[in-house]
Amino acid sequence: MNTALKKARILLPTHDVDLSKWAVVACDQFTSQPSYWNRVAEIVGDAPSTLKLTLPEAMLSESAQRIPMIQAAMRDYLYGGTLEEAVDGFVLVERTTPSGVRPGLVVALDLEQYDYSDHSKSLIRATEGTVASRVPARAAIRSGALLEAPHVMMLIDDPHRTVIEPLYARRDRLSKLYDFDLMLDGGHLRGWSVEGADADKVFEAVDALAQNCGGLLYAVGDGNHSLAAAKQCWCQLRETLTPDQREDHPARYAMVELVNLGCPALKFEPIHRVIYNVNFVELTSGLQRFLRQHGVEDAPGEDLIAFNRDARMTFRSVQYPLPLLQRYLDDYIGTHPEAEIDYIHGEAELREAVASKPDAMGFLLRAFDKSELFGAIRRWGVLPRKAFSMGTAREKRYYMETRRIL
Repeated sequence: MNTALKKARILLPTHDVDLSKWAVVACDQFTSQPSYWNRVAEIVGDAPSTLKLTLPEAMLSESAQRIPMIQAAMRDYLYGGTLEEAVDGFVLVERTTPSGVRPGLVVALDLEQYDYSDHSKSLIRATEGTVASRVPARAAIRSGALLEAPHVMMLIDDPHRTVIEPLYARRDRLSKLYDFDLMLDGGHLRGWSVEGADADKVFEAVDALAQNCGGLLYAVGDGNHSLAAAKQCWCQLRETLTPDQREDHPARYAMVELVNLGCPALKFEPIHRVIYNVNFVELTSGLQRFLRQHGVEDAPGEDLIAFNRDARMTFRSVQYPLPLLQRYLDDYIGTHPEAEIDYIHGEAELREAVASKPDAMGFLLRAFDKSELFGAIRRWGVLPRKAFSMGTAREKRYYMETRRIL
C-alpha cells in the first residue's frame, strides 16, 4: 500500500556547531512579538543557525531583503562544511517541555499525497483552513532553495502506539545524534538515528496503520502553510521534469515530524472568539436559529457559551460546535461590515476582551477533545482557522534537521 512515507537523507550540523544556537523555534510563533526574535538574533550572533535559513512571520515585511540572504546561507552551510549527512532513514526525537515528554519521528512524506483544499480526500490533509496570503512568502523561500528545514508536526492517530513508541522504548539501542537544551525556555531535545532494520519496522507499522485509517493517515498539526508552500513549489517544478525525474525528485517530498495524536504531552487548547460592534440580541437570535437547524440545542451546557457584559446563552452539542459557529460568524460579518472578529487564547483573556467594550460579544468554546480531530476532518473537511492550539509557543517544534531538495 502507498503510505506516502519515504526515508530521508538527513543533514545535521557538524560536531563543532553550537546546537543551542543552531535550533530555533518555528517561524510562525511569536508573530506579534518581534522582541522575541530580536533576542534570538542576539543569542545567535554570527554562529551557524536555522534562524538564518528561515523567515519569522514577525518579519514578513522584510521578505525582499531576507530571502536572498536565506538562500545564500543555505549555500554556505551546505558547501562550507557546516552540514553533513548524518542519517539515511528517519530520526527519532524526544522533546521535553512543561507538558511532558513528546516522542516524534522525522520522516519524508510524498507531497503528491497531500491536498490542503477544504474537502480533500487525500492521505495527507490539513487540519485548518489555509490562508492564501500566508503561502507566497514561504513559497518564495522554498522556490530555488537548496535545503528544507522543517517545523511541520504531522499527526497520526495511533491509539495502540505501534509506530513511534516501539522505537522510543528501545532508543538506548539506537545511535544518539544530539542531546541539548533549547534556547529561551524551549525545553530539551534528543535525537537518535533510525536506519536499516529499524527503519523497515517503521514502514511495516505505518502500512498496518493505513489499513484502517479511513483514507486519512496524516493530519497536519502545525506548519500547514509551510507544507502548502512546499506543495505549490513542487507542482510548479513538476511541470519542468520528465516522468522519470518526477518519480523520485527530492522536492516531491517534504520532511516532517510525525507525532502520535494520543501522546499525553500533546495538549490541545481551544481558541475562543470575540466580536466587536455587534447587537447581542440580533446576533444570538440568529445563531440560535442556525444552530437548531443543525441539531445544536440552546440548553444548559458548556459546549458553547455566547455572552456579553450583561447576558449569556449556553449551547449543548454532541459534536465540537466550532465549525458551525464559524460558518455563522463568517456569514454574519459578511453582512455586517462594522463587525470585527478576534481570536483569543484563554478564558480569562476572553472575558477581559468582552468587558473592555460595551458592544463586544464573546464565544467561549469547550476544550477541544483531540480524539475528535480525525473524525471531524473526515466529516467536515478542514476545520475553521484558529480551531485549536497545540501546546504553547515554546512547545512548538524547533528547527534541527535539514534535507537537500535540489
